[in-house]
Amino acid sequence: MDCPFCPPALNPENIVLVNAHCLFILKHETVLIGSGLIVPKAHRVNVFELSVEEWASMYSLLHEVKQLLDQKFAPQGYNLGWNSGQVAGQEVFHAHLHVIPRYADEPLAGKGIRYWLKQTMNSRVQGHRQG
Repeated sequence: MDCPFCPPALNPENIVLVNAHCLFILKHETVLIGSGLIVPKAHRVNVFELSVEEWASMYSLLHEVKQLLDQKFAPQGYNLGWNSGQVAGQEVFHAHLHVIPRYADEPLAGKGIRYWLKQTMNSRVQGHRQG
């Protein structure tokens, strides 16, 4: 298996926080400074494969991550997100939660996840999958 979030590919130096079932990887971003990923230690292809225990660890670690990022980067908000499946933008098939600090002085401040998804170029074919 060639997974960047599993040993041996995962560089331990990038792991900032760890708990029983999850770890936080701080990404070395030049645009989204302070962003990172919360990843289950066990290889899970997507978020729907997480166990109840992994969900609880994810929740607990998310609060630790927020405290760390608040102290280190002092953001005014956060975007949190999962991509599940290739059509949803998942590129690495090991479940991971994006944690992205946001700031009022960013050019796209106030533009959350819905901003991108609600663009007219993303409109679905009329009548397609309407229930």
